[in-house]
Amino acid sequence: MANRRVVIDPITRIEGHLRIEVEVDENNVVQKAYSSSTLWRGIELILKGRDPRDAGLMAQRICGVCTYSHYKAGVEAVENALGVEPPYNAKLVRSLLNESLYMHDHVVHFYHLHGLDWVDVVSALSANPKKASQLAFKYADLPIATGADELTAVQQRVKGFVDKGQLGPFANAYWGNKTYKFSPEQNLIALSHYLKALEVQRIAAQMFAIFGAKHPHPQSLVVGGVTCVRDILSPTRLSQWREKYKIVKDFIDRAYYADIVMVTEAFGTEESVLGGTGVKNFMAGDAFMLNRTENLFQSGYIKDGDLSKVYDIDDMKIEEDVTHAWYKGTKPLQPYDGVTEPDYTGFVDGDTVNGAAKIIDENKKYSWVKAPRYDNEAMEVGPLACLLVNYARGNKKVQTEVGAFLKRTGLPVGALFTTLGRTAARMLQTKLVSDNAIITFNSLIENIKNDDSTYTKFEIDPNKEYTGRFMGEAPRGTLSHWVRIKNALIENYQAVVPTTWNAGPMDANGIIGPYEASLVGLKLEDPTKPLEVLRVIHSFDPCMSCSVHVMDMKGVELSEFKINPMSSGATC
Repeated sequence: MANRRVVIDPITRIEGHLRIEVEVDENNVVQKAYSSSTLWRGIELILKGRDPRDAGLMAQRICGVCTYSHYKAGVEAVENALGVEPPYNAKLVRSLLNESLYMHDHVVHFYHLHGLDWVDVVSALSANPKKASQLAFKYADLPIATGADELTAVQQRVKGFVDKGQLGPFANAYWGNKTYKFSPEQNLIALSHYLKALEVQRIAAQMFAIFGAKHPHPQSLVVGGVTCVRDILSPTRLSQWREKYKIVKDFIDRAYYADIVMVTEAFGTEESVLGGTGVKNFMAGDAFMLNRTENLFQSGYIKDGDLSKVYDIDDMKIEEDVTHAWYKGTKPLQPYDGVTEPDYTGFVDGDTVNGAAKIIDENKKYSWVKAPRYDNEAMEVGPLACLLVNYARGNKKVQTEVGAFLKRTGLPVGALFTTLGRTAARMLQTKLVSDNAIITFNSLIENIKNDDSTYTKFEIDPNKEYTGRFMGEAPRGTLSHWVRIKNALIENYQAVVPTTWNAGPMDANGIIGPYEASLVGLKLEDPTKPLEVLRVIHSFDPCMSCSVHVMDMKGVELSEFKINPMSSGATC
């Protein structure tokens, strides 16, 4: 019997547009998988010919979620090129902003993007609120939003949506799928936290905006330092940050952590979440300055899942392959010399489990995402990679936190190399960031007592050529921006983002990326309702590029727009 094609387009509850196609055999086991980003915009081209001092402000428009990550990367890539060293205060503020971003981003991801892959909302409507309230104490000493009265109110609130047929974010899901493992009471606890997280994420955004001016798309970074001088020197603003931080950290400790413990208990024997790491190479960057001598996370990579050896990253070994990406090119290129010239070839007619449809041609080009490789190897990046690399490096903070979680749940270290482990790793990374952000804050408080500098002056020599890059961590993993400056203008700009590493297509050597590899071998309960695929892919927290191509729900092209990104009227 020939393999059958399953197409999920678009993958929802992510940033941007992603299409996943898998081939399943007669037992509904995935034999092949293809990851295709179907939309493109081309920010890298828009940056060409611009003033390098504007790189961060324009690059942050790459994303609508982790805007700060690209803002910071653009600013620091230019600083690296020009040899500019920002003052210590500026570095600490940038770290505080990054810590605030992670605390916001990861909470939103689990509860509002990934959570419904684990939580059956319909099941929660049949739960006993009193029983659920008592159960919550199994996972946290002081659980949040789990009083019997609160849970009853949540139940009635969601039931009201159901009765009116206005499910909103809970519509069009695969409720009742056999791979959901929570009891009705566990579902109700998680559903209550879903709603509570809507309040907490607002406070986290306010926390970020204290030094960032607004969230998303902050405005307080410049090449050479930061501009939020009055906020840094204001006791009131500093106190506001600390108070909001306490609220968000409290939710992470008493709800997010507890819910992931609950997930590991309920899903510990669910086969569809015990795979999902087909690529065993993991890479991570430096992140989070705590003081003058210590970062929370260190860079490196591990190969073949071997935690006994960590390698240092040689960034000149990073290349991007476009063999199966909709760009022109005949060989892999190092980002300093990267080319972003579109070459769209479209889809072909095919058969799927839902009937005839447009499908990708896997033998040709099929995605707007390039295929990054490190020394010709695919790499997974993200919270799991960050924890694995730092665990293997002997990072005491990471080893202690991971060890405590494994002991609490009874899981072996090997359980981290799974979809379940990837989801747990994001929570543990959030816990580590929230526990240690106060160290960065206190370092800033101590330093401003004697030093109020926030900016380093610099000049750009129009007669010199500069190259520089930023490499570090963003919420979804290792991020790098690469800039070449000539005649005091940006001559070339390339961004190798975390989802490029994870979602990239097959390369010229036939090596597939983490998304595709994670799905091979996955068994589907019902190919027409592929919840298992969504759960695996969402565990990476996909963040696809925005662009100019529009598709309808059936994959039929509605319209196509072409613009000249170098025209004076081009916008981000």
